[in-house]
Amino acid sequence: MTTNLVLQGPQADLETLQRLARLANPQAVIPLGEHALRAEGVAYGAALKQEVDAAAFEAGVDATFIAAGRRLSDFRLVAMDMDSTLITIECIDEIADMQGLKPQVAAITEAAMRGELDFSESLNRRVALLEGLEASALQRVYDERLRISMGGEAMLKAVQAAGLKTLLVSGGFTFFTDRLKPRLGLDTTHANVLEVVDGKLTGRVLGGIVDAEEKKRTVQRVCAELGIDPSQAIVMGDGANDLKMMGIAGLSVAFRAKPVVREQANVALNFSGLDGLLAILA
Repeated sequence: MTTNLVLQGPQADLETLQRLARLANPQAVIPLGEHALRAEGVAYGAALKQEVDAAAFEAGVDATFIAAGRRLSDFRLVAMDMDSTLITIECIDEIADMQGLKPQVAAITEAAMRGELDFSESLNRRVALLEGLEASALQRVYDERLRISMGGEAMLKAVQAAGLKTLLVSGGFTFFTDRLKPRLGLDTTHANVLEVVDGKLTGRVLGGIVDAEEKKRTVQRVCAELGIDPSQAIVMGDGANDLKMMGIAGLSVAFRAKPVVREQANVALNFSGLDGLLAILA
């Protein structure tokens, strides 16, 4: 199968990218700005992918093999996980920090993201530790600690300008998705609801939990509402609970992801920002 290889890295120079491209013996090399290029006409194979991936990773470069001719215009929806994907933090870990419980909660979060714990069970365990916390702590986390991931705003502006719809589907909390929706012009959001009574967290989640299966159902539902097939969706995530929704997408993107997610995704952005998607589909 003949394909293209996109190489990019925020610190990479063209000489490094061209050296990596030569490993794939391309028919042509097209620069895509100062820190990215596309090697065209590559004879794809598992051994070649393994060689290029290893060399690229060592050089701090993201390598993506993709079918020739794939463009952003082939897609109609971008669906994103929130915590550690669209934003740089795990909100529940930072909320827990307000209780002095960040190490305990973060350890459970990490195990769940690696796929070692059932997500729903792990979320209930973590939220229970927040019982009694003043709800005002959520605003502090939003104001003081929440940051958009590198390239996130540029990526969103580009996909929105191209006419794609956007979905933020999160195992995190509506407190944050509700604020990001107008801030970033997102079309749809879906997340867990923290119960608050008398201005304090009760340690419970209201309604069903947004776990891996619910994330997948949400992508399917939004695609149905748009009248498109999930193959016309790009899905971005970082943890094991993102794998089911990534698995039905036309293009799955692992961003700063756990190994189990990187291995199964079509694209792995380990060094580039979220806007690395744009070079891949240029």
